[in-house]
Amino acid sequence: MIESLRLKTLISEADIKKRITEMGESLTDRFKDQDVVAICILKGSFIFFSDLIRVIDTDLKCEFLGLSSYGDQMSTTGEVKLTMDIAHSLENKHVLIVEDIVDSGLTMDYLQKLLAIRKPQSVTTVSLLQKPDAKKVDYQLDMVGFKIPNDFVVGYGLDYQNHYRHLPYIAQVEMN
Repeated sequence: MIESLRLKTLISEADIKKRITEMGESLTDRFKDQDVVAICILKGSFIFFSDLIRVIDTDLKCEFLGLSSYGDQMSTTGEVKLTMDIAHSLENKHVLIVEDIVDSGLTMDYLQKLLAIRKPQSVTTVSLLQKPDAKKVDYQLDMVGFKIPNDFVVGYGLDYQNHYRHLPYIAQVEMN
């Protein structure tokens, strides 16, 4: 069993729902009547992804891509690993990348290079959270739900050693 962490609510469930609705409206305008493939970056994005695609008012295909750069740690290892690839072609499709959090930018940079060779018509990147102060490499991010400090967070799909994903809000982990 994992030790209990001290958690402080950083972003409430209500604020998350409101912002996702706003993001969905904007993406509806962008993708209306387009051939769209939405890609959920596993594991952390699955809750955000499912809520977001339900408020995008256009038909889209769903794919899942597994990437890991944290392992069981509270900071990135610096190495991005592909743990599961998508099943279908992205050629000439409009791709929507849905990520839970962008901090160093290593995963987003890796992801954008990986998808570019698959010749999509366009790539739009969306992240629920961004830590601007943790940025180490340049990356393209088209839409951000919330900018947060460079602190470790859990909840709403984000985890610590595969725990706390179930929280309906984003919590800052308070260190002793």
